[in-house]
Amino acid sequence: MKILFLGDVMGRAGRAAVMERLPKLREAWRLDFVVVNGENASNGMGLSGAHAKALLEAGADCITLGDHAFDQKDMMQFIQSEPRILRPLNYARGDVPGKGFRVFEARGGRKVLVTQALGQVFMKQPYSDPFSAVDQVLRAHPRGGLVQAAIVDMHCEATSEKMGMGHYCDGRVSLVVGTHTHVPTADTQILPGGTAFQADAGMCGDYNSVIGMEKAEPMRRFVTGMPKARFTPALGEATLSGVYVETDDRTGAATRIEMVRQGGRLSQAGPA
Repeated sequence: MKILFLGDVMGRAGRAAVMERLPKLREAWRLDFVVVNGENASNGMGLSGAHAKALLEAGADCITLGDHAFDQKDMMQFIQSEPRILRPLNYARGDVPGKGFRVFEARGGRKVLVTQALGQVFMKQPYSDPFSAVDQVLRAHPRGGLVQAAIVDMHCEATSEKMGMGHYCDGRVSLVVGTHTHVPTADTQILPGGTAFQADAGMCGDYNSVIGMEKAEPMRRFVTGMPKARFTPALGEATLSGVYVETDDRTGAATRIEMVRQGGRLSQAGPA
């Protein structure tokens, strides 16, 4: 399979880039399955139902969320009627709307497991153990058995925790990719057990910014320690950032991984 994972969509600029570029990439790269992290797509805070529809119509087969999953209140209801949207497995201990994993059908009837977990290191809330949560899902959905490919979105601050999840899942999934920090890391690799890995996919947003936000207010807070205004998403041309992976249908192992950077300010990258 040919799989594309796009990192955190950031505000209007990120949405516009996905809507413009993803349909062309699906055709040019002959993609079988696309996952988009959409948790910052609505004004940088959460994802609304209307914006979720736009990302799905642009070609996303699955949208993952994150710690801002329900910042847009209509998502509490929308996620229950739209199974292509996933919230983190360990978002909360009580009754949480939506699901933290799902088996999707890709082109040709092939099965793809997608799941997401929130990390614990440096996060604002004490989320429960992501490793045991992911382990339970993977035990029930063996790679190369019930599913032809499996993807884990590790949404957290620390690259060390993301790397830990990569090694923890090595040999059991096709791809472990980090989201949340909005900066693409240069560590794309295939781990010894055949799992593709990148610590952070980066964001789909304007990189002439502070992680997707207009520069003035974040810089003011860094320099003075005092807030003056709300953060607002930057509106310049966005770069689509993510990772491209090819997998073996028989084993679910990754056979190729490439960084993806399309459009905007960053140096361009993607499968030839």
